[in-house]
Amino acid sequence: MSWIVIATVLLTVLAVTVAMNFKTPDKALERKIEHRYAVADPQFRREMGVLLGPGIVPGNTVADLENGDEIFPAMLQAIRAARRTITFETYIYWSGEVGRAFADALSERARDGVAVKVMVDWVGSIKMENALIERMRAAGVELHQYRPLRWYNLGRLNNRTHRKLLVVDGKVGFTGGVGIADLWSGHAQDAEHWRDMHFRIEGPVVAQMQAAFNDNWIKTTGVVLNGEAYFPPQQQVGGMDAHVFVASPAGGSESMHLMYLMAIAASERSIDLEAAYFVPDPLIIKALLAARQRGVRVRVVVPGKHIDSDTVRLASKAQWGELLEAGVEIHEYQPTMMHNKLLIVDGLMASVGSTNFDVRSFQLNDEASLNVYDAGFAARMTEVFEADLKPTVRYTHAMWRHRPLREKLVEKFVLPIRSQL
Repeated sequence: MSWIVIATVLLTVLAVTVAMNFKTPDKALERKIEHRYAVADPQFRREMGVLLGPGIVPGNTVADLENGDEIFPAMLQAIRAARRTITFETYIYWSGEVGRAFADALSERARDGVAVKVMVDWVGSIKMENALIERMRAAGVELHQYRPLRWYNLGRLNNRTHRKLLVVDGKVGFTGGVGIADLWSGHAQDAEHWRDMHFRIEGPVVAQMQAAFNDNWIKTTGVVLNGEAYFPPQQQVGGMDAHVFVASPAGGSESMHLMYLMAIAASERSIDLEAAYFVPDPLIIKALLAARQRGVRVRVVVPGKHIDSDTVRLASKAQWGELLEAGVEIHEYQPTMMHNKLLIVDGLMASVGSTNFDVRSFQLNDEASLNVYDAGFAARMTEVFEADLKPTVRYTHAMWRHRPLREKLVEKFVLPIRSQL
């Protein structure tokens, strides 16, 4: 009898733990945001700054870096030029040539007296050899894994940091979609090398990136990184207005979800979206349909056959029907896995960073996004979008209606767990 009681208790604890990992923020959005103003309206900027976190600051410059051949050399150059501090947070960090190159660069600066703080996600760094971690620590790098497996945090095991943040000397920042792994190297030349973007940032908004890193550093270590070495005086170095904001289920909010809904609701001419994982929830679908009813052109680029998760692709495609019927253009990228995260609205605002267009990013992951309010930058991102559009196949409503019965059956099972994909 005692064994039955013990087994019942264990199963109950397991069920509760699993249920806790499915829990989403308390402040859940329930109603569609109405179209009240355009992206060009000053009210849009006012509310984006007030509702989503830090205010929009002028005087920044943001440069896009395309694929590993441009991204990794730029990041490594910035690391090697560091004089006082390096703060680096990422989801994926695997062993391999790229991982060793970053470990060597970070270790060299630490040995030279630079304060190097590194935060890697425990799940995302599963393929990182312990020897690589120990080599960095021995050199003086302070490296922590975010939410490692412990009995006391099993209820939060599903909450990962998906942020990609690198700040050097408090003045130069990088964010985007890449992880530290060999599959991001190259120039998306084949199925073994992913298509992705990262961004080099200078100006006052870099201080907001440093604050975003501080968020999880404090959670993990209890230490606040402050002082001039981390937050030096900022000068305006360009003409772009921007802000960085973070989202975390621990904060009980859905700021990323809200940001996308507000941007879509403000659109009047065009929405261009590149989404590595496009699994929209009902509110996002309603917002996109409402945009189409206003005459907004909506174009979405998603991965094609080379996606790294077939279950995500099935969960995504299950919801395309009414979008396609309403005239939303969905294009599948063919050459390799397309890992971009890019939203351009009305040619005036562009959002980049780590956030995927899915429930996991909106409600479960810790994310960081950079919004840039600049027509020139939006035009450059539109050029990138148009280039990525060329090697795609447009998916039609007829194709969706005639997709295989097997796909339709599997969709019934994956849709209820789409937040976990």
